[in-house]
Amino acid sequence: MSRLLLIPILSLLMCAPAAGEDAGSGKLFERIDSTGFILIDKENLFLILYDEDKNIEKIYGIACAVNYGNKEFRGDNKTPEGRFTINEVLYAKDIPHDFNDGKGPVAGAYGPWFLRLDVPGFRDIGIHGTHLPNSIGTRCTEGCIRMKNDDITDLKEKVFVGMPVIILPDK
Repeated sequence: MSRLLLIPILSLLMCAPAAGEDAGSGKLFERIDSTGFILIDKENLFLILYDEDKNIEKIYGIACAVNYGNKEFRGDNKTPEGRFTINEVLYAKDIPHDFNDGKGPVAGAYGPWFLRLDVPGFRDIGIHGTHLPNSIGTRCTEGCIRMKNDDITDLKEKVFVGMPVIILPDK
């Protein structure tokens, strides 16, 4: 993604809704301080890391939820939209996940790291690695943001608990 395409996005990012605030409410953006932040573009399947000066530090490919729109209930297969923060960084290699595909729990499903987001009403929404690297660039998750394992390991070194994460709405 070119820097020119991201400039209009950045100009909007001086603000973003608080956790649980409707991203389509017209209040999408409230002041972001100078700590750096993450922008998730569900439409183009990118996670963009901004530094404390609001410069792009890195762009990563992602996968997000199968269905379009803002997460409303467990099982809707939608990625939430709005402003959240990272509230926990978990070592995830030992956390299994059952995809309900008849194969049972999959060890390493979340890759090495799980960055839990403070999504009201949903404890286990986050940014994490994957056991399916070929899924990056697709809409395939139950609601989380999925990254390649090398990318989540790189990102984990650059984030902190309390870091803002803005998830843009789908078209």
